[in-house]
Amino acid sequence: MSKTFSEKVKDVVAAIPKGQTMTYGDVAKKVGNAKAARAVANLMAKNYDPAVPCHRVIRKDGTLGGYNRGGVTAKRKALVTEGALIE
Repeated sequence: MSKTFSEKVKDVVAAIPKGQTMTYGDVAKKVGNAKAARAVANLMAKNYDPAVPCHRVIRKDGTLGGYNRGGVTAKRKALVTEGALIE
């Protein structure tokens, strides 16, 4: 059975190692729809599953974007803790 777009996105994001990030566009490309960066961002905004580390997905310009578990400050802290950002 074929996975849905949402399931594919969650699988890709779940596989991002600690200390690394991907852009919304990179995730979209990896699931086979390079034009779906906004859809990826919308899915991450609604994600509350701790197995899907949505804090590791950032904007293509390198800014962090939003985070539904405490805002940008919490997202930055999570990435710094994992070694993905240097304060």
